[in-house]
Amino acid sequence: MSKRRGMAFRMERRDCVGLARPALDAHTLGLTSLTQLLRECGYRCVMADAATCAHLNAPDSPEGADGITRWVKAHGITVLGFSYRLDPQDGLRLTARLLQGMKARRLLKEQGGPVRAVYFAGLPRACALVRDHLREIAATFEGDETAAETLERFGVDPATIPRDMAAGVRYDEDRLAFGRELIRTGAHLTVKPLDRSGYAAFGTRLDTLVARLQHGATHILPPLMRAHVGPFLADRSEAVRLFLQWVRQLASSGYLDVLSIGTSQLSQSSFGEAWGDKPNGGGVPLNSPEEFSAVWEAARPMLVRTYAGTKNIRALAQMYEERINIAWHAFSLWWFCQIDGRGPYTVRENLDQQFAALRYVASTGKPYEPNVSHHFAFRGADDVTCIVAAVLAARTAKVVGIRHLVLQVMLNTPRSTRGTQDLAKARAILQLVREMGGAGFHVILQPRGGLDYFSPTPDKAKAQLAAVTALMDDIQPHDPGSPPIIHVVSYSEGYDLADPPVIDESIKITRHALEEYRRLRRKGDIDDMTKHPDVKTRAEELLSEARTVLRAIETAIPHSCTAEGLFQAFARRARTGLDVAGLGDMQTPVQWVVFAGALNVGARVVARNDPRIAGHIAYAVYTGVAYVILVLAATALVYAATRACTEWYGSSPDFPVKVDRA
Repeated sequence: MSKRRGMAFRMERRDCVGLARPALDAHTLGLTSLTQLLRECGYRCVMADAATCAHLNAPDSPEGADGITRWVKAHGITVLGFSYRLDPQDGLRLTARLLQGMKARRLLKEQGGPVRAVYFAGLPRACALVRDHLREIAATFEGDETAAETLERFGVDPATIPRDMAAGVRYDEDRLAFGRELIRTGAHLTVKPLDRSGYAAFGTRLDTLVARLQHGATHILPPLMRAHVGPFLADRSEAVRLFLQWVRQLASSGYLDVLSIGTSQLSQSSFGEAWGDKPNGGGVPLNSPEEFSAVWEAARPMLVRTYAGTKNIRALAQMYEERINIAWHAFSLWWFCQIDGRGPYTVRENLDQQFAALRYVASTGKPYEPNVSHHFAFRGADDVTCIVAAVLAARTAKVVGIRHLVLQVMLNTPRSTRGTQDLAKARAILQLVREMGGAGFHVILQPRGGLDYFSPTPDKAKAQLAAVTALMDDIQPHDPGSPPIIHVVSYSEGYDLADPPVIDESIKITRHALEEYRRLRRKGDIDDMTKHPDVKTRAEELLSEARTVLRAIETAIPHSCTAEGLFQAFARRARTGLDVAGLGDMQTPVQWVVFAGALNVGARVVARNDPRIAGHIAYAVYTGVAYVILVLAATALVYAATRACTEWYGSSPDFPVKVDRA
């Protein structure tokens, strides 16, 4: 655990926190999240500009030390946070060089300089090395700290924490304490598999997700448990063999209800082709219909699903129907094409392909999962954008003829998101999507933990899994049938691939946490989050803003639930008075993520919301395998009294966050 040493450093109101990373490290999402956290407590924060990041590549060189000194003095920085999330040994060396450069320019307090404390954030091993060798570092951060731990380690006065933040932090700490106690007792290890075989089609080619859900609701069973499974080995045949062995283990143990095949990138983009030496990117490399058939046979009686293709999307969807009786399909609409380097199509071509696949899915009667909202969140989009994306995807599904919608809600994204904020966002999405329901359109909630949430420390990660399960239950705390499906992210996500024993234990933790949390709620031992004032206020804000944006889209794009309509909604943004990068004045009511002129060359432009203040707009451009961060200072629009649009501030997101797609 990263700890502070020596006398406790205390932040003062006059302090200015400078957050920086070397240009050779593109990881910035953690710095952005910390900036938001500290600003909400009233502290001034400055993110290093591109020139300063370049100087940090060689911070002890004369040019580097001079550049860092200019940045520190120009902004009045008194607390410096340095992040390096690549090789641990390089992290130690670079941090030592930074301190050496700062000492050469007499920037540290003990030399009479302005910088009162220096912090380091990096991988766990890097943090351990820095703690062992660099006594000048006030504290280190591995990235799995809670908001409370982060603020305490920074020496933030609890009196400066806003009331709503303090309440959210307390809720998160209470859930994590619940998780720690649950894991300490080990009672989850006694959880037994369930018998779901009480209906005729169980485990057969006629079995469906809807039938299994109906059986579970009738017999008051816990939610269905879904998990990704997909080992990768360099030898393709060995990888497939190992995967089939894992599937048989999971089918035999009986804890997993829905096997989600984590196929490799080439399985999705080049299925049935000769791969040669093409990089595969992880996941199980299935490459023939016969291999999918073998998976279905090995998985009995689990339901089976897998990733959509990124090429020949409809044809792959049909193959999945025929070979694995796919439980439900998931398409990403705007994503997994040229824009993020995951597929061959432009955004417009991708939408045409996915609409063809959606029409096919509608003809089968199978459910559909819009795999979109969290992909906006991965790239730094604000909550309203994520909600609007989910609603547009759901509306499109209904228009196309889908009758059952699996609504995935990824929590903890980014990992610093407070639970009260997650509850508000989840409830807003659920309400807006269910408003379009009816006899012919059924919404199935499927929450999950965030990809980047789990600690690299196993016991803490297990406690986090229990804590996020409690958060899932608080979305609709008085509905015993909610959620009907849980996407279980295995506790090893932060440090290793999940094999069958880890997957089974993760399911045991999830089921036991759900049962125990509900028991404590019935006793009155935990807060009832149904009418929590901060959650209610934030949900109402999100609903109002999302409705405003959706009405604006409907006005500007009459046929928004078509391939062209979704393309226009994605490609345009609100008029801000800015002509960024010479792309011209693009007018639509939504300040969304990508400029039309950049769509076919893979550029990504992301904006993120800060509900309190206007800030910077950051544009991230992805070209090939390089990441180039361009930070442009701009004045954001003040939140209008009419709530016509939201305030935005910029972020520099990590690209890509991870390859888990659903």
